[in-house]
Amino acid sequence: MISEALRSLVRCPDCRGRLQTSSSELMCPKCDRHYPTADHSFLDLRPSSRFDETTKYLDEKLHEDERYETVSLPLLSTAIRNDMLNKFLDFEAGDRVLDLGCGSGRFLVWNTLPRIHLVGIDVSPHFALEARNNIDLLLGDLRRLPVEDGAFSKAYSFDVLEHLSRDDLVSMLDEANRVLEPGGRLFVYSHVRQNSILAIGLRAINRLASGLEAIGLLDLTHERLRKSDHRNPLADIDDLHSLVTVAGFRVRRIRYYTPLIGGFIENILLRVAEHALSNRIKARKVIGAGETGKGHASPSNPMQIARADAKRWIAKRGVVYLVLRCMTWLMKIDLWLFGRIKSGPFFTLLEKTSTSSST
Repeated sequence: MISEALRSLVRCPDCRGRLQTSSSELMCPKCDRHYPTADHSFLDLRPSSRFDETTKYLDEKLHEDERYETVSLPLLSTAIRNDMLNKFLDFEAGDRVLDLGCGSGRFLVWNTLPRIHLVGIDVSPHFALEARNNIDLLLGDLRRLPVEDGAFSKAYSFDVLEHLSRDDLVSMLDEANRVLEPGGRLFVYSHVRQNSILAIGLRAINRLASGLEAIGLLDLTHERLRKSDHRNPLADIDDLHSLVTVAGFRVRRIRYYTPLIGGFIENILLRVAEHALSNRIKARKVIGAGETGKGHASPSNPMQIARADAKRWIAKRGVVYLVLRCMTWLMKIDLWLFGRIKSGPFFTLLEKTSTSSST
């Protein structure tokens, strides 16, 4: 979606000039750059000079099973993250909210409310259909945001900071500061390198998952690709405080999240179930192809079919949905038990106190 409200706040990422509409494109009279708008579901406002460091989320392999093509109901860890987003940012009528690194746009879809202007920006164009049709979206770089100063009252970012180098994280925070109004707030979910003793449990879960993969009970290929460009620039929580202070923020609130129960449910139970369902689909297709004399089954990726089936079952709000809701409640125990224990993963609310020292 490209609304008039979005057109009014976007700026040239190269020179920050105000963009003008010209036939089927936007153009910057200041630097004479033209931005085609042939795709009416989002604006492509990437800077002309691309950064050397990019994310694996641009890799088509990460999206080949179309897991991000549509948005399901918030469940499991995404439900916990969405709940924390709402508790920390407390959306109100009149808010102008920017999702920094929105991915498919699912958090935008889940938080569509009357009289709130939501905008998502990501470097990858793999937006979900619901987001493309209903949300203002920008294809751009977080290190050079193509919007005017002070355009937003609130912003949030999930699973982005750990993908950035130290310098790029500084640039992202500087830009977030610039586009937030005075007193604006930024909600972040990420992690630091220093962890607590609770991480022993997470390492045990990961070792168990690797063992189950070795005997063919689950597949961690997608997870390895997703984490393959983690740079983890933050050393510890003190480092977080120091960095955000230089960027013109203060830590207003923080809650830690070590998903022990959640890790077992999502990384073991659900992956085993997903892999088993995928294998059943694969076997059924091979048998069907043999019976019809057509040789090997071709069509879609079995994992893609399995995920599509799961989304349909969830949408019906039947048994599968209820089971996942119960699992979600179990996963919240991690927050209740360990939320005050300083650990690697964290939710934090940052408040803009001044202009960044580098802007």
